[in-house]
Amino acid sequence: MRKIIITIDGYSSCGKSTVAKQLARKLDYVYIDSGAMYRAITLYFLQNRIDWTSTPAVVEALKNIHLEFVPNTHTGTADMFLNDENVEHLIREMLVAEKVSEVAAVKEVREFAVAQQVKMGVRKGIVMDGRDIGTVVFPHAELKIFMTADITIRVQRRFKELYAKNPNITIDEVKQNLELRDYIDANREISPLRKAEDAIILDNSHLTMEDQLALVMQWVEDAIMAHSS
Repeated sequence: MRKIIITIDGYSSCGKSTVAKQLARKLDYVYIDSGAMYRAITLYFLQNRIDWTSTPAVVEALKNIHLEFVPNTHTGTADMFLNDENVEHLIREMLVAEKVSEVAAVKEVREFAVAQQVKMGVRKGIVMDGRDIGTVVFPHAELKIFMTADITIRVQRRFKELYAKNPNITIDEVKQNLELRDYIDANREISPLRKAEDAIILDNSHLTMEDQLALVMQWVEDAIMAHSS
């Protein structure tokens, strides 16, 4: 069966990575978490006290960053490695979450990440999620999905995820963080979050995981059929 590129863009805490991983497993495709790449860069900047408002500092720092996805036999997905160190858990911390949208808005950072993402898609058979995958990274992808959900539901999902790691976190902190990230993502000058004209909207506010996967799999089958003729 012909392989295609599937892009999944949308707001934070809509479950983009969840459905992307499910699709990758179901289709035997490669899953690429673009958000993990930006989080890893943010982690490096924080650890090394890089001023991301300084272009020379950013350009110099990026020379020392090597990103790689390494398959994890236990999870069936791939972990983010930063300079040969597994940082999958570190990049999910709140401190990184608070700064990643700022770092991802830096022109040089996006150019660095996008260049690597484009290389990853040469052979197709990939599922990639993020903010600008269908609009900038793979504008000619065969299937583009734009995910959204009610803000209240997104806050609850994110709070549940973070509370397990940090019981001291409050729902107000999570809500403020999500709203700030939404604003930065949608209003940045470089590759703002927006729906590609040919993307299909997936509002999963009230969908079960099973219903969501079944719906998206139908879209995948339709896209493969459309591009096989």
